[in-house]
Amino acid sequence: MTTETPSPALLWKGMAEEQRLQAAAAFWRESDNADQQIEAMVLLAQKLKARPKYIATLPVEKKAKHLAHYVGMPDVLAARLLVSYHLGHQRPMMVAFLDALGIVHDNGLINDELSGAVADDKLKLGAEALASAYPADAVRLYFETLLLQDPDTWGGLASLSRDK
Repeated sequence: MTTETPSPALLWKGMAEEQRLQAAAAFWRESDNADQQIEAMVLLAQKLKARPKYIATLPVEKKAKHLAHYVGMPDVLAARLLVSYHLGHQRPMMVAFLDALGIVHDNGLINDELSGAVADDKLKLGAEALASAYPADAVRLYFETLLLQDPDTWGGLASLSRDK
């Protein structure tokens, strides 16, 4: 792995097909995501040579399959899909990590904005808590997603995710 966190699109591309399908299905099921869902419908409509209105009528599973196989995923949409994946399918890991760090959260969602970087020693304790309970690839993907979301807060994860 390089010394920098890959772009959201590269992380997305590196996910297993099943993970991408899970992420895309979670994305389409989110109710607070209308703007990015419209963007995704436009991309899929262009790819499929259809109208966005037609894409909107497809069942979630079909839209998820098309989105999971979309080539050239924009970074902004890939970043949202990564978040959707973790919220929809990795919440227990998120909860375990935040609990280990002592960060107040609501089922894996941080309640208050964090001020400043999380200390390296706390991050190491959190990583150790996850290492024994979750696959290394899942932990690495979670850490890289956090780094993409907020490098100032989670910057100490860069070296931890490379070690996985």
